[in-house]
Amino acid sequence: MPPAAAAAPAAHCAHPAGDAYARLAEVFPGLQVTVWDSTPPEGDGWLAASDLAAGGPVLETFLADEADRIARDYGQPARPDVVASFALHRYAWPACLLITLPWFLHRRVPYLSTEDVRFHRGLGRMAVRAASFGCLPEDPAAALPGARVVPDEEALRAEVRTAVADHLRPLLEGLRGRMRRGPRAAWGMASDEIVEGLWYVGHLLGEEARATAELARLLPGAVAPYVAGAGFRELTGPDGATLATRDRASCCMYYTLRPEDTCVTCPRTCDTERVSRLTATA
Repeated sequence: MPPAAAAAPAAHCAHPAGDAYARLAEVFPGLQVTVWDSTPPEGDGWLAASDLAAGGPVLETFLADEADRIARDYGQPARPDVVASFALHRYAWPACLLITLPWFLHRRVPYLSTEDVRFHRGLGRMAVRAASFGCLPEDPAAALPGARVVPDEEALRAEVRTAVADHLRPLLEGLRGRMRRGPRAAWGMASDEIVEGLWYVGHLLGEEARATAELARLLPGAVAPYVAGAGFRELTGPDGATLATRDRASCCMYYTLRPEDTCVTCPRTCDTERVSRLTATA
């Protein structure tokens, strides 16, 4: 599931990914992305992703806010490792979309360091600095400053994997000890954030089938540093309908707060239960 989000006014300036971010706001108003050039947004609630990765007071405040939110939403406190895992998800789910959605919609891959992204603590707002991007030779944007042209679709998929990994690596390293996860489990979390974010937004766009196919090609299996593929598979509903599901590469830790309930994509959720829940949702 996507992290909870609060709506904010939409805005974007001319940028190779700007149209993708505007389309995101149309189908998912809870996440608004703006583009900045020389002056990032500042003020109460705005955090630099680089400050989260660096640790210190910014990260401590971010984790404390997440602990308070969990206690408020679930009526009980969470273990410190669960708080850290939820906090990473709170940032990484939308951060992955900053890269994967422009690729999905326009075949453009923004290269975003943690210095290039600002995140609003209240959720629902992100801001990115105009940066370089990857694209295909036939893209009109290939002539723009900052364009890095790659020869074909597979090369562009490699750029997506690298761009996401480069952005998330400092945060995974900074939070891994707090989450009590080894490198393999941490990169499994990264795989899940890539897949579940674009899968969800693909559904909102009315392009779920294409999203699952694209993600299966993006992550066909363990492609370093990712330790698992997209994990999609199909089930058959009681009326013969095909139901899309996937198996997560990592545990989201939701069960620690709701032991009686597991995620529908959790490997511990049997196929019979998945069919029942997916059919009810449909």
